[in-house]
Amino acid sequence: MDKRSVYMDYNATTPLRAEVKASMIADLEIYANASSMHESGRRARSRVEQARASVAHLIGADDPDRLVFTSGGSESNNTVFATMFHVGRAGKRRGIVTTAIEHPCVLNAARWLQSEGFPVTFLEVDQYGMIRLDQLKSAVGPDTLLVSVMAANNEIGTVQDMRGISAITKAAGAWLHTDGTQAVGKIPVDVDDWGVDYMTMSCHKLYGPKGIGGLYIRKGAPIEPLIRGGHQEHGYRAGTYNNLGILGFGIAADLAEKDLPSYMSKMSSLRTRLRDGILAAVPKARVNGHPESVLPNTLNVSFPGAEGEAILLSLDIEGIRVSTGSACASGSLEPSHVLLATGVGPELAHGSIRFSLGRDSTEADVDYVIGKIGPIIARLRSMSTVAF
Repeated sequence: MDKRSVYMDYNATTPLRAEVKASMIADLEIYANASSMHESGRRARSRVEQARASVAHLIGADDPDRLVFTSGGSESNNTVFATMFHVGRAGKRRGIVTTAIEHPCVLNAARWLQSEGFPVTFLEVDQYGMIRLDQLKSAVGPDTLLVSVMAANNEIGTVQDMRGISAITKAAGAWLHTDGTQAVGKIPVDVDDWGVDYMTMSCHKLYGPKGIGGLYIRKGAPIEPLIRGGHQEHGYRAGTYNNLGILGFGIAADLAEKDLPSYMSKMSSLRTRLRDGILAAVPKARVNGHPESVLPNTLNVSFPGAEGEAILLSLDIEGIRVSTGSACASGSLEPSHVLLATGVGPELAHGSIRFSLGRDSTEADVDYVIGKIGPIIARLRSMSTVAF
């Protein structure tokens, strides 16, 4: 089998889609400050607002003005938690409820609030990475200020029941935030149907440029700017508009919405092919995440008797690019906090690989990976002292 170059790390980031790249190149001359009142500034502002409408439509937001452009998911998430600091300090509610499998930027923001005296509950999840609604119901109460649950997990792909979570949160009178970074563009997202008050998103996860993201804020939900300065974004996020990034975000959103049905169908088919092929090629391999409520492009597999970094590097030698978990935690030697939370032991968690498919993935790519993974795991197991 000839060596191929196979990228299966789309949950970490996606390539700039050709249509988005072409549009951004064509828009390079839209350099004027979108806050300026002259004709060039008004033209830039018009394109910014066009992009805002496109992104809002992708997530089911009726009012585009409820969308604030940010630098990405981490800034958006931190804006929500910083807002809760101000609101909680001035009010009676201070309780924060989140989960044990959130992205590091949410976990660390929650821990910061905890260090500032805010009671924080980190909900456990079941073996599939789903939160238990009965536990959520027990955790929220009259003192709860915010519930934050990611819509879809970046490592195992499990998709949460946002409607059920919203019903419980609203009954308790708390605000609901969801990190939608991995969900937007991969599954249908509707902020009104989900009933969320805040939702985070990041453009580079849906074939757009890096350095641009968004935060949806429901009308009436409190918001305090993380970055203070000028009047941009209705005063919610200061700084000169990132024209080019915002315009790219708008094009990427339009394309993601148009292609979503075909994308989901293709990803689901390829994921099934990859899953079944790996399980047939590698004895005792274990699939992590929910068997049904899962992102159509995401497959997380544990390989007993093999170490994750060794698997990753062996695949990389064969031209296959994957991840051992979240890209934001790739420098850590600790096992995945997500897998540990689902009950996977440390040794098995260390031997796990995330395969995340994308628009450019093909059946030939999948078959190439299946053909390489068996011999790689067999070789690594032969050198291992771990029983499996």
